[in-house]
Amino acid sequence: MHEFRLPSLGADMESARVVEWLVAPGDTVKAGDLVAVLETDKGAIDIEIFEDAVIEALVAPLDVELPVGAVLATLRGGDDGAAATPSAMPPSATPAAPVAAAAPTPAAPPPQAPPALVPRAGTTTAPGADGFVRASPLARKQAAARAVDLATLAGSGPGGAVLAADVDGARAAATATPRPRGFDAASMRRAIGAAMSRSKREIPHYYLSQAVDLGLALTWLAEYNASVDVAKRLLPAVLLARAAARALAAHPAFNGHYVDEAFVPAAEINLGWAIALRGGGLIAPALRRADQGSLDELMAALRDLVKRARGGGLRGSELTAASVTVTSLGDRGADLVWPVIHPPQVAMIGFGGIATRPWVVDEGIAARPVVNVSLAADHRVSDGHAGSLLLEAIAAALAAPRDL
Repeated sequence: MHEFRLPSLGADMESARVVEWLVAPGDTVKAGDLVAVLETDKGAIDIEIFEDAVIEALVAPLDVELPVGAVLATLRGGDDGAAATPSAMPPSATPAAPVAAAAPTPAAPPPQAPPALVPRAGTTTAPGADGFVRASPLARKQAAARAVDLATLAGSGPGGAVLAADVDGARAAATATPRPRGFDAASMRRAIGAAMSRSKREIPHYYLSQAVDLGLALTWLAEYNASVDVAKRLLPAVLLARAAARALAAHPAFNGHYVDEAFVPAAEINLGWAIALRGGGLIAPALRRADQGSLDELMAALRDLVKRARGGGLRGSELTAASVTVTSLGDRGADLVWPVIHPPQVAMIGFGGIATRPWVVDEGIAARPVVNVSLAADHRVSDGHAGSLLLEAIAAALAAPRDL
């Protein structure tokens, strides 16, 4: 038997609440299955498990604030003998912080009464003085899985025993009003501030920027969009994302994490795409393998991430998989953004707003669409020369849009 622990979903996460269990004791789960919904400063996040196992017991109570690393459940099978949270997280995830104190755990369900105390088949009981509650075995199992206190239920069975239907009725009443999947703006702002303060304190940033002519890229994009249905049209953001990913493939020193005083390059190019949330705040789930596949596929993935980031339904792995983050101001108007690296990543790429600027073309001046590309990088891992080459690679990729 081993433990599934509360994973860290980023440097700005210190705690979370389990608001819904999606599994019950005895359930068999496979790697990638959703097992719980966490309420974090980023909103409600669906949590996967990353191993094959059987749920032994659900330890974490509902709606109780727990620190990163707290035990959520115990498992059988899989990698017995090792805690499940680092094995329950992707290799690129932020390591979970150690737990300073044991998380509160609910008392184990009381043992079933001996046969002499069972008034009829299927129902357990015990003298009221010892605190036991009359309940059927199925009701006990369902109550344990759903964190329902049997003592709060009025039983409809013989002698007032709680039946499975009573547990179902209590659960239905508790969930009659759908739980909002939004976020607390003030809490998110505090979390962002804490993470960025850590970043500026621990990471020796250096900054570079380069203005890039998007004339060829936007001309190709207009031609492409004119040839497809409206629903399949591409946005300029997808060209920027693909160009950044292709450049990172050629310059891997900017794609990875700084862990235990050493740079660990990432096996994949998973772009954390910064998404502004309605009501304030932002979140940066990962566009996985952004250097691969078609632009149509990348556009679909980007639309899906934005929709779920703003409406709920992001997975925990999408918040931990990013190997580098990209922020694009799009039509926000600012010419240039100076990013702050999200630890333990070692770089962040920024794209300012696209604007028409005077540009030298064939020794003459022409009006061209221009974007300022910026880089914040970790001086422990790279230097300005390498950063300049990365920006040049992004510019070269955008100058050849047909190859993206």
